[in-house]
Formats: sequence, C-alpha cells, structure tokens
Amino acid sequence: MQTFNKLVRDKIPEMIERNGGKCKFKKLDKEIYIKELRKKFIEEMNEYLQSKNNNEAIEELADVLEIIHSLSKIHGKSIEEVEKARQQKLLDRGGFNNMLYLIEVENN
Repeated sequence: MQTFNKLVRDKIPEMIERNGGKCKFKKLDKEIYIKELRKKFIEEMNEYLQSKNNNEAIEELADVLEIIHSLSKIHGKSIEEVEKARQQKLLDRGGFNNMLYLIEVENN
C-alpha cells in the first residue's frame, strides 16, 4: 500500500476505486485545507518548473490555475475578481511581456 498524505482533486478516490483500487481519505477542516492548498500550490509550481516541454508545462499550469481558483474562494473572492485585480495591476504596472530585468536603482 502506498501512502500519500496530500490534497488531491475531488474525483481521485472515485477514479482509484473504478480502477479496482481501494483508498482511505478524509475531508479536511478549513484551516488544514488552506494549509494543504498552499503546499499543493508549491508542489504544482515545482512540477511546472521541472516540465520538459510545452505540453507538460500547460498541464502543470492548468493545475496551478485550478489551485488559484480554489484559493480565491477561500479568500472570499471569485476568479473574476482575481482577474479584475490582475487587469488593474496590468494597467497600473504593466505585465512581464517586455522581459525587463531590473539591475539597480539610484535614489536622489
């Protein structure tokens, strides 16, 4: 038997059982859920960083985006509100498309 002790997508237990396996799982309370979502975010970001091609990168980014959807709900906001905040930052500060790398700033 393999031990995982990690947050998984909602349909994973059903998929395991459909494939003839048995699994043990529990529903987390909100405080632990937030902690595990944050750990999952790091896990998925690391998987994205280790992706070997564009297809793998997109799959991992999809996982990251799903976690962002869940985190936005935890913080009482919709994904549309997160997108609105992103767009406002884009207007105010720009994006990352120009590939600018700040070296130093001299203040007067």
